[in-house]
Amino acid sequence: MKQKVEVYIPAPLRPYVGNADKVSLEAETVGDAIRALVERYPQLRTQLLDEQGRVRRHVNVFLNDRNVNELGGLEARVRENDRILLLPAIAGGLAIRSSP
Repeated sequence: MKQKVEVYIPAPLRPYVGNADKVSLEAETVGDAIRALVERYPQLRTQLLDEQGRVRRHVNVFLNDRNVNELGGLEARVRENDRILLLPAIAGGLAIRSSP
């Protein structure tokens, strides 16, 4: 049975969802929620999913503060009012030089 969940959208992905910080959806699993999200916001698809429709390796997915990999992956079942967080890894930084 589908449950109402909220998907929290980090700042770098908000332009793809009309600048919303969260989106309410109905889903049975975490994977269902992600598929529903990219169906509603197709421009988000390339940011989250690879060519085979799998979540990109650099995107971490959390269900109620726990990485879904600890909960059985995208097949983890959701309950009413669960929270899903999509967190793309951030790369880069500033090289620090030591003084001579």
